[in-house]
Amino acid sequence: MARPHGQAVAADLALACVSATPEHTNAQVYEMLGRHRDMASLPVVEDGRPIGLINRSLFLSQISKPFYKELFEKKSCIAFMDKEPLVVDAATTVEQLALLTVESGEKALADGFLVVENGRLLGLGYGLELMRVIAEQQTERNRRISQSIDYASVIQRSTLGVSAAALARRLPDACLVWEPRDTVGGDFYQFSEYEDGWFAAVADCTGHGVPGAFLTLIATSALKQALDKHGPRDPARLMGEVSAAIKSALGQGGAPAEGLASSNDGMDAAFLWFDAATRRLSYAGARTPLLLLEPGQAGVEIIDADRLGMGYVDTPDEARWTSKDVQLRPGAVVLACTDGLIDQIGGPKAIAFGKRRLRDALVRHRELPMPQLGAAVMAEFTEYQGGQLRRDDLTLFAFRLD
Repeated sequence: MARPHGQAVAADLALACVSATPEHTNAQVYEMLGRHRDMASLPVVEDGRPIGLINRSLFLSQISKPFYKELFEKKSCIAFMDKEPLVVDAATTVEQLALLTVESGEKALADGFLVVENGRLLGLGYGLELMRVIAEQQTERNRRISQSIDYASVIQRSTLGVSAAALARRLPDACLVWEPRDTVGGDFYQFSEYEDGWFAAVADCTGHGVPGAFLTLIATSALKQALDKHGPRDPARLMGEVSAAIKSALGQGGAPAEGLASSNDGMDAAFLWFDAATRRLSYAGARTPLLLLEPGQAGVEIIDADRLGMGYVDTPDEARWTSKDVQLRPGAVVLACTDGLIDQIGGPKAIAFGKRRLRDALVRHRELPMPQLGAAVMAEFTEYQGGQLRRDDLTLFAFRLD
């Protein structure tokens, strides 16, 4: 018997059993069922090949009717057999068997199924045992998937840890929060040191979990290549390069009307370049605004992003983003975050956390060192979320200029 590698097959469920032939009378079947009280069904074979299946309960209920025993006990047992039972080859995988069982209806689950090898009866299988094996396989499959995702999380966190370490060296008064909704996430951050300044990115790729994490691999690779090719000093140009790379990698180039792409994925982001000599911040945003709180300023200024995502089908191949320069004064607080924070539902009215609550929290905690400020903002966010499920991945990056 050919067995698919590592898979359970119908033969594993086949239990050896007694069988009847068309020559057996109903009286003889009645006697056989009496001797084998644990047998729910009795196969009927001819020359070793199954031709039907007798359901124990149905047979006994029929034969016990008035005059039925006298009328039928000497007749062939085929009178009470199911002439179209489910018959499967021994090499049929349990997944295929499950589909066949469902297609056959409740009968196959209740009566069982006949397993054959080279056309001859090998044994009788039962629906309950089939369900048990499928459940065990699914549990094992889920365990392996979970282990793979856990390991992927280790890799993702290790990769992001390089940027976190660089941030800690260069900007001691900064905070960084990265919270994937699931074990892995579609948000990522990047922080790179240079002799004359630093570059930072906060990005939100389409989706979350495993699909989002796969997209971060494409996006981070594209960003690294763009930085190596053009350097960090023109965030808008970098966005154009990354967007084109995502479109190319996912086959999302060309006119949207062509409708050839099988996906429509991309990312929103904020790219920052800080020039240490001039203390000037260059910012480009793809649907990810920047929040600025200057010393002595009563409220938070929002520096708007371009309303164009990166890499999507409807993003033009030659799309360009806008770089905005901000002259920062000592003590200025700058914050960028993904929409997992802004869009989270919570509060008594079950509405989004929103930009206003974030701005108010930033003003309330402005005197705190940045790590504590980040923790305070997240504490307010968590309290607001309450019992609501987390909707998306969340990344928050903020720093105070010394």
